[in-house]
Amino acid sequence: MTQTVPIRRRNLTVALTGASGAVFGQALLQRLDADERVGRIHFIPSDNALRVLAEEMQLSGRNGLAEKLLGHASEKIRQHTESDIGAGIASGSYPSDGMIVLPCSMGTLAGIANGLARNLIERAADVCLKERRPLLLCVRETPFNKIHIRNMGLAADAGATIFPVIPAFYNRPADAAEMARQFVCRVLAHIGLPQDDAFVWKPEE
Repeated sequence: MTQTVPIRRRNLTVALTGASGAVFGQALLQRLDADERVGRIHFIPSDNALRVLAEEMQLSGRNGLAEKLLGHASEKIRQHTESDIGAGIASGSYPSDGMIVLPCSMGTLAGIANGLARNLIERAADVCLKERRPLLLCVRETPFNKIHIRNMGLAADAGATIFPVIPAFYNRPADAAEMARQFVCRVLAHIGLPQDDAFVWKPEE
């Protein structure tokens, strides 16, 4: 008799910060919500992210934000405020499989790189670093000044992966939404959640 091996569902944290590129964060949430390998998503939109979401996507307010981004309700997503430093993900004893900050502002990068832990986003990231869990910082800024570059180096030395928001063009994306989807596919593949419809470069043989 064949036994079915249960899927170990991932417990992940997603933070959206005040950098431009809200469509990338939306695409990430949509992918994770639809992925049966993911059981829980802790979602932290920063206060500055709310301003960006209003400007770029005409989405206002914190209440029900995840539902607005997805277009439907989700049992997987647990939304937190960045002031909720008592949340489970602020503790190293809480089981977590990693964290993605997309988009990651230079201010958030600075706080994480220098261990400030001033809010839940920075604290949850700090926990990932100290517990040696995956932490992807999808930084969004151009050009970089020396402070930005120094902070990226500090975060990388501490164990974070610096994953700049640089979309690909070799797949000939039809629009910004497709750029975001394919970038998110790259991000998810990096943490062991490859997507079936990800574009994979196949050079001529």
